[in-house]
Amino acid sequence: MSTLFTRIIDGEIPGRFVWADERCVAFATIAPITDGHVLVAPREEVPRFTDAADDLLAELIRVAKIVGTAQQTAFDAPRAALLVAGFEVPHLHLHVLPAWGEEQLSFANARSDVPAEQLDAAAERVRAALRDAGYDAQVPAVLSSPEL
Repeated sequence: MSTLFTRIIDGEIPGRFVWADERCVAFATIAPITDGHVLVAPREEVPRFTDAADDLLAELIRVAKIVGTAQQTAFDAPRAALLVAGFEVPHLHLHVLPAWGEEQLSFANARSDVPAEQLDAAAERVRAALRDAGYDAQVPAVLSSPEL
């Protein structure tokens, strides 16, 4: 059975994509800790980060760094944070979010009541910053599609 993230990546469930390449995607979470919070996940189903091949982990970190830099620009944040937990979905994913302090970096601060329009607007800000940084080829043409 496919994971929830595979179903999002395959387009069976809606997603808000900011990045897509051959190996991974980045899409907005529906429960952001801060505006612009995205998940970087491999297209391949890997249950835990400790199960991933080293080259896949390196690729995910590379993309997380690019996305984090775009988030800092888009939200005027002093830092981008990276969290790896993975208890809620058994599909490797990195939480990347603009951050202003360590006190924010708790899943207890995740907001599940953010209106769709606000999630869309935050994702579009990240997408615009990625395009401005020269990553047009990796930003899907449509927010709702993981295809380039």
